[in-house]
Amino acid sequence: MDGSERAIDGAGSDGQNDREERSPSATPIASEEGSPDYPTSTRERAGNGGDARIERRDIGGSGRPATGTGDRTGVEPDRAIARQIDALIARYEPEGAIVVIDSAADERLVPIIESRVRVDAVDRVVVRQSRDIESAYYLLKQFLANEDLRQTVLVPIGLVLLVFPLLLALTDRLATALAAIAGLTGSVLLYKGLGIDDLVRRLANEVREALYSGQVSVVTYVVAVGLALVGVFAGAIAASSLTGATGAAGAGSREAVFLPAMNFAFQGLPWFVMAALVASAGRLLDEVIRADRVRRSSLNLPFSIVAVGLVLRGFTAYFLERSGTIGSLSVPSLEAGAVSVEGFALAPGTRLAVLVIGGVLVSVLGVQLAARADTDDLDGLLD
Repeated sequence: MDGSERAIDGAGSDGQNDREERSPSATPIASEEGSPDYPTSTRERAGNGGDARIERRDIGGSGRPATGTGDRTGVEPDRAIARQIDALIARYEPEGAIVVIDSAADERLVPIIESRVRVDAVDRVVVRQSRDIESAYYLLKQFLANEDLRQTVLVPIGLVLLVFPLLLALTDRLATALAAIAGLTGSVLLYKGLGIDDLVRRLANEVREALYSGQVSVVTYVVAVGLALVGVFAGAIAASSLTGATGAAGAGSREAVFLPAMNFAFQGLPWFVMAALVASAGRLLDEVIRADRVRRSSLNLPFSIVAVGLVLRGFTAYFLERSGTIGSLSVPSLEAGAVSVEGFALAPGTRLAVLVIGGVLVSVLGVQLAARADTDDLDGLLD
């Protein structure tokens, strides 16, 4: 029986010859001798066409098989099944019935049958399919129904299938196309693996909330981005000029990479520090305006930025000065009344020590001020 058929085996009727009532679409169940037989009590049936039958001894010798059919689920098909059952009961007047179903959807018909005739047993025939294929089908169906999984897996695969033939047509080199595809795949894996998508989504939400709430930090962040771009531009110009000079002088590959990187950091570091200070100032102002207290970490943040900037400036200057890229730091002569100090130049090591010590002192000063700061007095001054 397929999923649209429901078999009802009546028992305890009169002694007429065994007959079968079925709709035109139903398949009769009969033995090889031509007499009707009964579905077996086997719970599983192989999917290769083998019949599953209830043996005659399971229901007695006076039972009659009958099938009720429906092409779909719903109220009208159920009413059609009910009419078929009423017709069978009116014709044979059974004392009881054994209901045979082959799917979970057919179980809703059991109450309909029970309301009309006594049900002695319910037997469910399970068609045994290939479990691996069926599991793969349902896993694929669940996968396609999950939007996040589709975007994570199918979108990169689709991009690869689109970009690969395009690169192959443009470059006409298989190695270049494969390298580009490998780079694209690696970028997507890092993007998802490092959680950059969550970071971008969270950043976009924070920016939107800041714009709607009117925070000062929105403006300061924009200014900070502009200062950072200026620092990148200044560092790139310095690094490119130094790269040309080292390349013309025939310097080694390590020196040709290391010195331009140090020069980039040396020239761009002041702009980066100013950008960080502006951003931290905007965040501090937001806390002062909108909160009852200002966190000590927010007060200490500007001092930490300046301290880190001084230390990095000292190390980059040390490397560049030792390589002869920049000159020594010269202190001009000073005169204050009767006291005068002649000008002098700091050695690379001295310059590094002064900047590192200055960074440590600034950091300690920030920690002390943040620890002793009275935020209530600060709020009173702002008011």
